[in-house]
Amino acid sequence: MTQRGRLYGCPVEFALDALGGKWKTVIIARIKQGPLRYSELRRLIPSLSDKMLTQRLADLVEIGFVVLKTSPDGKARYVLTGRGHDLAGALQALYDWGSVHGRAEGVRFRTDIDAAA
Repeated sequence: MTQRGRLYGCPVEFALDALGGKWKTVIIARIKQGPLRYSELRRLIPSLSDKMLTQRLADLVEIGFVVLKTSPDGKARYVLTGRGHDLAGALQALYDWGSVHGRAEGVRFRTDIDAAA
């Protein structure tokens, strides 16, 4: 995680340090579609272990990208903060790039399988 006052070579280095690997970005990409319960995230990201999901969600809460809110139905859901929403455009650009170039390389995506079902 980032440290206040640390010297970075450029803003991209800081952004990647804040996101810290692929799982945080994957979780944010899912939550940007709408508030999600832990069990919903678990189902949407089956290759992520419970332990890692719990750790990454705690990281995202700590750095201020996500907050856990209780809805009127009494269920807790993870929601993007304003800071998290600021990332949504950048993540959408990565999603779009990955979709176009991945398909050009013959890559398959879980979202394609889910849509076909």
